[in-house]
Amino acid sequence: MDRAPTPLVVAGDALSPRLGRAPRARQLVSDHLELTKPKVQSLLLLTTVATMYVAGDPSPALVALTCLGGYLSAGGAGAVNHWFDRDIDARMARTANRPVPAGRVSPQAALIFGCALAALSFAELSLTVNVLAAALALAGFLGYVLVYTVWLKRRTPQNIVIGGAAGAMPPLVAWAAVRGSLSGTAVLLFFIVFFWTPPHFWALSLLMRDEYEAVGIPMLPVARGEAETRRQILLYTVLLYAVTQLPFCAGGFGGIYLAGSLALGLGFIAGAVRLYRRADRRSALQLYLFSLLYLALLFCTMVLDAKLW
Repeated sequence: MDRAPTPLVVAGDALSPRLGRAPRARQLVSDHLELTKPKVQSLLLLTTVATMYVAGDPSPALVALTCLGGYLSAGGAGAVNHWFDRDIDARMARTANRPVPAGRVSPQAALIFGCALAALSFAELSLTVNVLAAALALAGFLGYVLVYTVWLKRRTPQNIVIGGAAGAMPPLVAWAAVRGSLSGTAVLLFFIVFFWTPPHFWALSLLMRDEYEAVGIPMLPVARGEAETRRQILLYTVLLYAVTQLPFCAGGFGGIYLAGSLALGLGFIAGAVRLYRRADRRSALQLYLFSLLYLALLFCTMVLDAKLW
């Protein structure tokens, strides 16, 4: 008796579950990576690395371990933020496709993932770097989650001013990782990021004003109006310029940093003045994008000064 040929479809059916699992696994990994807010993390990691080389001559291993701990901590905070803000994220076009509001990751899974990353960060930094760096990273996590996300964000237009302290922790973590202690220069670097945060974020909030208003988040443009927001941006940009001169005045940096901070600071102020006068979306977008470049270049200038001056 002749054997019937095996239909090709059988092989396809057997392979299809395996072929289907791979895209699902990639999507799951991609979604959990998105929970950590990697785009935000890139600038935090740059300030971390730059501060470490300002503080001394760390080994590549120490830099890598410190950055890993910092990423885990900030990423955990981002994941918990996704969990807590899932209701308003679902109602804003910019955030509706995030993993939690889109239903690709459950709220409980996002919360557990965020807390697990924070715990791993503390353990990793404590065991491989030092306890002070671990404690400072944990303080940044708690500040972002409890102070900014849970307490301030939905209650006051000053949310980003007070809550911005959490985002300014990387220089302290980095300095502690290299020196095992903190110093006046480390504190000044913290305040540079602290005063940079409001004009940076308020420029973005001008672009997102309608979405914040629709979900009842009292960002400054919603609570006080766009004119007041532009005025506050200009004020904080001038304050930032003043703060960036303190490390030079205190003897922490030399001429390379002075020249760089002057040029970058005047450029930032010029952008804030342009936004104040023109009051248009293009000026807000330009200032927001420049603020990202500003902080990156300022910290790179610190490294050049520390190594060459």
